Order: sequence, then C-alpha cells, then structure tokens
Amino acid sequence: MRRNPLPFLTACALVLVSLSVARAQTPAPSNSLPSSGTKNAINGINSYPGPEFVKYAPERDANSRRIDLFIGDWQGSMPRFEHGSLMLRDILTRGDNFAPPEKGAVLRVANFFAYGRLAAGAWTTPAKLDGQQEVYYILGGNGEITAGGDTAGLQKDVAVLMPVGLEFVMKSTGAEPLTMYVINEPTASGFHPKDKMVVKDEAAARRRTPADADPYIVGGASGHWAHIVKELFSPADGLAAEQSVITVSVNPLTMGEPHPHRPGQEEVWAAIEGSSLMLMGTELRIQRPGMAFMLPPDAVTIHSNINAGDKPVKFLYFARFPDGENYTHAVIPSHK
Repeated sequence: MRRNPLPFLTACALVLVSLSVARAQTPAPSNSLPSSGTKNAINGINSYPGPEFVKYAPERDANSRRIDLFIGDWQGSMPRFEHGSLMLRDILTRGDNFAPPEKGAVLRVANFFAYGRLAAGAWTTPAKLDGQQEVYYILGGNGEITAGGDTAGLQKDVAVLMPVGLEFVMKSTGAEPLTMYVINEPTASGFHPKDKMVVKDEAAARRRTPADADPYIVGGASGHWAHIVKELFSPADGLAAEQSVITVSVNPLTMGEPHPHRPGQEEVWAAIEGSSLMLMGTELRIQRPGMAFMLPPDAVTIHSNINAGDKPVKFLYFARFPDGENYTHAVIPSHK
C-alpha cells in the first residue's frame, strides 16, 4: 500500500523551523561583548561558547619575576667558618641592588649579612677585624664576649657592635648553640673606630617616636603606619658604613605603609620572630625567620610588611640612606 508522504514532510518542516528559530536566538560570535554581561563572560554567565572569547591576563612583567633575586634564606647557603669556630651561612652578599648577578647578591654597602652559629661549649679564636666591623644580634642560646678587657653576656635580643682592630673572643656557654645574625660592614680609610665594643639589649633600647602627627600611625608605632622601632646602633655608636641598625615589630593584623626607596638607599629586612607577608612590587611572598630581603631602590617598586597573624612579628633592620639624608628619620617618614 502506498503511504501519503504529507505527514512525514510536515514533520521535517517543523524540525527545520525549530532549528532556525534556535539559531536566530543564539548570538553570533563577536569580539564585542553585550553590555549586560561581564567583561569575561557571554550574556552575563561564566561560560564561553568558544576559546576566542576567553580573556587571558597579560604576561607578567619581567620585574615581578625578578623579586626573588632580592630575597635570601640562610637555609639555602653553604656553611663557612669565621674566627675559627663561628659557622656562618650567608643570607645576602655583595652584588648589585638593581640587577643581582645571582640570588641574594644585592649589597653594595655591607659586605655580607649572614646567620651565625657557635656550637654549645665552643669558642672563637682570638681575632681582630681588619678593614671591617661586625654587628652580632643574638637569636638564641647563651654566651659571652670579651674584648678590650670588657666582658658582656650574650642572650636573645642582645646586640654587639665589634669595632675594627679590637681583639675579641666569643664563647657559647649554654646547653644550646649560640645563634645570631651577623652584619659585616667595611671601614673606609680615615675612619676612626670606637676603642670599646658597644653592647645593647633591645629590651632597654630607646623606642622611636613618630616623626610627625600622621593620623594613620597606630598606637605605639613609630611611623609607616605600624612600625614599632627600637634603636640599636647609629654612627654615633661607631657604625662605619651603615647608618641605622634597629629592630622593627609589627603587631597582629597591621601592615607597614607601602612605599618605594630612592637610589642610594640600601635597606635590609630580616625576620627574627613570626611569619609575615612581604609585599614587593605587585607580588606577595611569605617571610619566615632566617629570611631577609632588600627592596630595589628604583623609586618605583613599593614594599610593605604585612602581619596577617595573631602574634607580633619582628625584624632586624639595617640601612644606608642616600647621601645627605637624615638617617634618624629616613626609616619612618610619612608618605602622603
């Protein structure tokens, strides 16, 4: 029996009409997105009909990838020995603070910044510094240091400035190793060193007060919004190349004011206690004890120390400022 083809043709026509209507309701691919949608989505939803609509972020600036060259960690360096038995592991070394030749080689003023360890019961050989001076900031353990007929006890948060030409011996007297940060600075021809070592206990050190009445400085801070500064050494104490050695604490849930440094400023931040976020440029890094960084002094790259935790964090800071700048306030000016 021959069937009537009309119902079949009618059904096919309905399918074609439905497909045409669906195509008419689907937006044609276009590089201009509808105003009702978001910049990265079609029709306001987070999906894309094709890869040509996906908006990729531009390639990271080369400078943002270079910031890790300005960060050092003693755990990544090989041990060496100074004054007989004092083991040092470098954190930052001599180099170029605009274009480091290798990771951590950023210092132009200081000779090196290192982590030091004197084993329990050990002592250094009698030694004199020639053409250089050293600052020892004690991180842990107990000991004593003798120089020029004077002896001082060493414990956590005690700092010693050892002048050039003065014979000294350091001993570790506790059950645990004596650990410390070591700043080594050169002495120029004609420099007149102190004839005695200088010993400072951070607990008794002067707390710096704000340089001005900036309304954004939190209570108890010295400047840059949240920096609580204790003064250790200055040129008046016998520094030769550096102009300031201080500690800086940042309380929980506060941050330092983001700011850049001008050419000629060499400023190092080394973590003593607690982990924090280091902002450099547009990127964040976690900074833990044993790590230090220096900001490129290009007058463009900003930095800040951010404490997102529930305990204070503390840093050892040392710096040399541009010629002619007042070092007593250069650390903490108010940037409007």
